[in-house]
Amino acid sequence: MSDDLALLSEESAADARMFLLTVREIAAGNTPEAALPMVLLALSQVLVMGARLGAIEDVVPVARFEVDPGPDAELDPLRENLANVFEGLDEYADVADPVIDPEPTVGCLSNDLADIASALTHGLSHHDAGRPVEALWWWQFSYLSHWGERAAAALRVVQALLAHVRLDADPDVVSEAEFDALHP
Repeated sequence: MSDDLALLSEESAADARMFLLTVREIAAGNTPEAALPMVLLALSQVLVMGARLGAIEDVVPVARFEVDPGPDAELDPLRENLANVFEGLDEYADVADPVIDPEPTVGCLSNDLADIASALTHGLSHHDAGRPVEALWWWQFSYLSHWGERAAAALRVVQALLAHVRLDADPDVVSEAEFDALHP
């Protein structure tokens, strides 16, 4: 494994761990007022990780089969807790594939975040077992085939939600604030 791939593997593992830590913290529901900004940052950072993986040549593991990393992590409690945190905001209008299938569908933030967490956890199990090339292969493959698109869709929704929260203000209140700012 080249030094560049070894470094990318370490950086990707750190990014995956940070995403998982942040999403678990959000799902705990202890700081609901910070949930949207925290998700915005977590999704943006994990998309940088994915973009790095998507921009390089295909990572090909030595073996032509995936070593069994053990049982998949149980993420249903995470998904359910996220759904509780985002109650009333969880579902959104989505397009499954804007290139091949532009039919409108319904997306779900809690499902998106749990799906991303699942893919990152799977790659981490390879990384932690000393198979960094396998981890990179998995993260790259799953980014291009699923979680990258889910992260991008979720990021767009979270950004729109934040925009509405911060910009949809009462016009009279905005007018008074503008007047007060211009006439001290």
